[in-house]
Amino acid sequence: MDAYTLVSNLTTIIFIIIILIIFLSMAIKVVREYERAVVFRLGRLLGAKGPGLFFIIPFVDRLLKVDLRIVAVDVPEQRSVTRDNVSVGVDAVIYYKVLDPVKAIMAVENYSYAVLMLAQTTLRDVIGQVELDDLLSKREELNKRIQGILDVLTDPWGIKVTAVTLKEVKLPDTMLRALAKQAEAERFRRARIIEAEGERQSASIMSEAATFYESHPMAIRLRELQTLIEIAREKNLIIVTPESRGEILGTVVGLTKGIQVGRKETSTSSPMKASSESESET
Repeated sequence: MDAYTLVSNLTTIIFIIIILIIFLSMAIKVVREYERAVVFRLGRLLGAKGPGLFFIIPFVDRLLKVDLRIVAVDVPEQRSVTRDNVSVGVDAVIYYKVLDPVKAIMAVENYSYAVLMLAQTTLRDVIGQVELDDLLSKREELNKRIQGILDVLTDPWGIKVTAVTLKEVKLPDTMLRALAKQAEAERFRRARIIEAEGERQSASIMSEAATFYESHPMAIRLRELQTLIEIAREKNLIIVTPESRGEILGTVVGLTKGIQVGRKETSTSSPMKASSESESET
């Protein structure tokens, strides 16, 4: 065997090895634990493969990978009118996962896009069936209601909707002001009720205290003294007790009588003084 033949054979062997390496790299496939590969052979479904290592026939088999993890879909703001004719904007988040990868590929063209469109229409339909108060106060019930509807509709696709969360409810400015006034009026009403209840309890307790003081006269006297002690803490106040009122009244009466007597004496002494002056002039 000459050198030319040896080199030609060696080149052929190397070429075959390279072809085999390329073929094996295309035939060997690996999918992760959270993935499945749906395999088609010449257009016919073979089934789902994985997880792990498996083989396909290059240029004959075609595979599509499906993620089995939970996917979060952000539903953009949907404008709708509630049952009581209030225009609102609501956005939400949908959580779903693929349970059957074969159905997800065979039943719908693009299952992620289909779930998003279905979530938008369902969200608008549910908003149109509820009133504004329920939309604001019963969001948990609405989440479960939307989730139930989506779960039923996506079940033939092999998809499970795990949760639905309404993120934000946008209201018109006029409605926001009306809700603020309503909340203010409600707070004012509660304050008035609490104040009236306090007055009722206070009146009941004061009635009981009055009954007790009526049967125990000394108790009201002790209470009066206690009140005087509390008032006496202010240095710029003058305290007038019942006893001091009597003393002051007597003093005022005495001073009044003294003033009246002084005026009478002055009036009687004035003619006498005038006659003595006339005699001295004579």
